[in-house]
Amino acid sequence: VYFLCAKEYISAQTKKVMKALFSEKHYEKIMNFAALTDRTFGKYFVAAILDSMLVGFICFLFVQIAGMPYAPLIGIVIAITNIIPIFGPFIGAIPCALILFVCKPSYAIIFAIMILIVQQIDGNIIVPRIHGASTGLPPVWIIVSITVMSGLFGFIGMFIGVPCFSVIYILIKQHVEKRLEQKSFSVSTVAYMNAEERQRFIKSEISSKASFKEKFKKVFKRSKK
Repeated sequence: VYFLCAKEYISAQTKKVMKALFSEKHYEKIMNFAALTDRTFGKYFVAAILDSMLVGFICFLFVQIAGMPYAPLIGIVIAITNIIPIFGPFIGAIPCALILFVCKPSYAIIFAIMILIVQQIDGNIIVPRIHGASTGLPPVWIIVSITVMSGLFGFIGMFIGVPCFSVIYILIKQHVEKRLEQKSFSVSTVAYMNAEERQRFIKSEISSKASFKEKFKKVFKRSKK
């Protein structure tokens, strides 16, 4: 609390020390890095907390409506673990399902079906609208970041893995693109694909941008046939 109240003064003191110790060039680089880190972590955690609160509240409502016990506890556990992308929902769902299984086995089955539905709603509707481009990481690097950081720093690594990798990813991207521009090469990744790969990539991009409603209609039509 004291640090947050004095953050402007502490920030000014830090800048003052850095100005004294580093050259103008290095000072600018450090400040740009600090600003990038602050933006990335801020956007990620605000989006993740908002998303987790919504998912936790939805779970609480579903459990309450279904007449199952420990609705507030389950809502809180799901909300906290949902901050971890991809693996978080399952990490939270397993202990909750075990608690419900002890009470009544049928509760655990109902909860498992419910959590799958909630995660589909979260993944297809809530996350794309809240997160947007907050991390700037492709899905494959999100999985890599969680795996590597959880291996190095355990449970805490799962929380900070995505924003940390996002900062590294952006810095490497900026450096690579700057070098390519100096050599008069294209900075677009698509330009380094062959014709077949480019076509597949464009098709996947178009399909990924399709709305959840359109995807649902396609699945419904196929099931009807």
